[in-house]
Amino acid sequence: MLYGRPFFIMSEPLSIFWFRRDLRSDDNHALYEALTGSYPVIPVFIFDTDILNKLQDNYDARVNFIYHKISELNNQFRKKHRSSILIKNGRAVEMFAEILNAYDVKAVYANHDYEPAAIQRDREVADYLSTKGVQLKTFKDQVVFEKNEVVKSDGKPYSVFTPYSKTWKSIYKGKELPYYNSENYLHNLQQEKHDFPVLEGMGFKPLNIDYPPANIPEKTIRDYDQYRDVPAMEGTTRLGIHLRFGSISIRKLVKKAEELNSTFLDQLIWREFYMMILYYHPRVVDKEFKPQYSNIPWRVSESDYHRWRDGYTGFPIVDAGMRQLNETGYMHNRVRMITASFLTKHLLIDWRWGEAWFAEKLLDYELASNNGNWQWAAGSGCDAAPYFRIFNPETQIKKFDLEQKYIKKWVKDYSKTSYPKKMVDHRKARIRALDTYKTALNKRE
Repeated sequence: MLYGRPFFIMSEPLSIFWFRRDLRSDDNHALYEALTGSYPVIPVFIFDTDILNKLQDNYDARVNFIYHKISELNNQFRKKHRSSILIKNGRAVEMFAEILNAYDVKAVYANHDYEPAAIQRDREVADYLSTKGVQLKTFKDQVVFEKNEVVKSDGKPYSVFTPYSKTWKSIYKGKELPYYNSENYLHNLQQEKHDFPVLEGMGFKPLNIDYPPANIPEKTIRDYDQYRDVPAMEGTTRLGIHLRFGSISIRKLVKKAEELNSTFLDQLIWREFYMMILYYHPRVVDKEFKPQYSNIPWRVSESDYHRWRDGYTGFPIVDAGMRQLNETGYMHNRVRMITASFLTKHLLIDWRWGEAWFAEKLLDYELASNNGNWQWAAGSGCDAAPYFRIFNPETQIKKFDLEQKYIKKWVKDYSKTSYPKKMVDHRKARIRALDTYKTALNKRE
């Protein structure tokens, strides 16, 4: 067996496992299928330039996270199995052309992705592979239920969470979740050493960031319903980034949530609900889920948007959230709702502006959830609540940050004369929002 980089097409038949949103070696569905197949497996990761070229900053924390997770896996494979990950940097279909030129590939294995751009990418790769007689085999991994597994009695997808959740739970109760022990078959990886690139070679700078751990105390989940709305406390799991990139198994996490806390389980179901909304309704990427909300005459004010973005609105709970986001790449979930409501209702600025900023800054950014929650805040999403849900920032402080610990942590100038005055009057802004929405919706009718 050759232990080095190939300079000619390898005669031994092989399979490829394509790492994407599944950066782990345990309970990985497609990896399990590849390793228990007929051929040795080369693990591949592609730094996809169709994605990377759109990023605004070469100091990107999410790219750093991916790089470190791939590095950890690569080190694991090298030490224990004399294998390594074949890293590529470019467009996916072009990278597979290079791989097929170097290896006798019989099949490519990957896990499903539900984002429109990913579906298009996979279709393009599958079409290319088929011209070479190679099949792209994909499997469900990042959700418990997908596509038509949780639908209404008429076979149509749900558009409201509560009935979706009830059906999800009823199906889950009668189903034993599989465990794909891929970690037990890593000896079937191809024993070959590939060069591992430096991050700078792909145009990005390394960062020294303490990412949230994937292993959290069970107490955090057990107490989740009690403390999740208190932003000054460590009452949430911070597992979003691991769910986003698959460095933890959703099946393991759902089982733990079922045992420990039903409220946390509901949050995981929300995640799958939004993924299926995106899958069935890809237009929501840049259009309202409820078409009647497309006529809202959003205000175009760069100055107001920048004050919100930078955390200088004069509303301390809003400013604390935005400054936390800008400094750390994280914002507490309760405060995400408050800041989103403020932008779309108090300032009447297009939800797409806010969604784009969150997409740029959040470590745990996930298109389906980010889009779904922003449309929820704007009233245009798949939610039964009407448009007149408007958070009062002052009331939210009294309910969730009464001692202002969260505010004082992130708004250092809160008690200083330099702290900005409120940019709008809550009562007047609320009336303006209600009148604007009502007029726009009535016109459509």
